[in-house]
Amino acid sequence: MAGSIIIIVILLLAPIGILLSSSIFAAVFTSLLNRDVATTHDGTELGELAESGVAIQLDA
Repeated sequence: MAGSIIIIVILLLAPIGILLSSSIFAAVFTSLLNRDVATTHDGTELGELAESGVAIQLDA
């Protein structure tokens, strides 16, 4: 009886844990990418565009 309750609790909590861990991974990965872009493109036109939030539209 106790084993089935433990399994049910794990099955209910596992998706929540997976979603939280993936969102934490995305937040860490985004901060690392932003830090890399800030250091490699500091003082360039690309860095200024990234800070302003303006998108470049390329004509095809």
